[in-house]
Amino acid sequence: MKQYVMVVLWIFVLSTSLGFAQTNPNSILEDFKPSAFNQPGQEYPKVNSQGYARFQIAAPEAKSVVVSLGLGGAKGGTVLVKDQDGYWRGTTAGAMDEGFHYYHVTVDGGIFNDPGALNFFGSTRWESGIEIPAHDQDFYALKQVPHGNVQQILFPSKSTNTSRRAFVYTPPGYHKDKNTKYSVLYLQHGWGEDETAWSNQGRVNLIMDNLIAEGKIKPFIIVMTYGMTNDVKFGGLASFKIEPFQTVLVDELIPYVDLNFRTVSNQANRAMAGLSMGGMETHSITLNKPEVFSHYALLSGGIYKPEEIKVKSKVKLIFISCGSREKPEGVQTAVKNLKESGFNAVSYVSENTGHEFLTWRRSFKELAPLLFK
Repeated sequence: MKQYVMVVLWIFVLSTSLGFAQTNPNSILEDFKPSAFNQPGQEYPKVNSQGYARFQIAAPEAKSVVVSLGLGGAKGGTVLVKDQDGYWRGTTAGAMDEGFHYYHVTVDGGIFNDPGALNFFGSTRWESGIEIPAHDQDFYALKQVPHGNVQQILFPSKSTNTSRRAFVYTPPGYHKDKNTKYSVLYLQHGWGEDETAWSNQGRVNLIMDNLIAEGKIKPFIIVMTYGMTNDVKFGGLASFKIEPFQTVLVDELIPYVDLNFRTVSNQANRAMAGLSMGGMETHSITLNKPEVFSHYALLSGGIYKPEEIKVKSKVKLIFISCGSREKPEGVQTAVKNLKESGFNAVSYVSENTGHEFLTWRRSFKELAPLLFK
């Protein structure tokens, strides 16, 4: 288990720094627009149609301002230049990868968030976020369609002696039709993130709304909760044990959800999925509790081997995905082996992405229509 966790974490660290496509500065198009994740009314940061990002920070007394891109501040970054008006400005040296990215600003050695951008919990802290428009962003766009509801719940946890938080997505019409019951997906975040990640960074509620409006999926409930029962610092994930969180999820959260929401409360209508560390949690808990979940999904979170699954008849679906920069051969080989052993297994590889939210948004879009068929 320790080796498995460290491999997943190492992939995460290596691939969260942003990729750049070097371009002649003279060829940068001046069609910059505010990022979709800016604070209300803020013009910067801006992005252009090529994927470049431009920043502006007010720090008239500063000696140095650098925009750090990637997990925890990758080395280098975009060095801003001070203008006479006291603002520091600069443009990335190359086009950034499409999709969502964390970043922060280093001012004279101190780390701060960009006051122009919204904040997102990642890298075990609240970081600034920037959205580089993707060529296929329509599937997670905010559209004029019926929308579901994402609500916060607090559920009692005797094992941790506290009340814990979860977010629950209910599909459009849930509160009007009091007779319909729904299947449930328990969806886990990655390391350094929390239960807000899938709806804030992943836009999972918008993906669901759009798929439902297009008639591509059967509506279901999604439950997202924090995947840790203790604080784990960077480098200490090898000591993480699944059993305490498994107790929270299986013995405390699931009964609470079944009691307070209109669910089809049986194994056949319950799924678990997760990205990165959440995939590791999904892998362990689904193998430990085959009587609880029938649909399994690992998004950049490892693989299943046929010999690991003790009760084959209880598994309705195994979905494994990753980005094309994340050794997709391992995912494809694993699914091939599962199929040869008689499992309903599906692989998906996101083109031109790594360990990042565009991979996981795309993966969820492919997963959702396969659930609870």
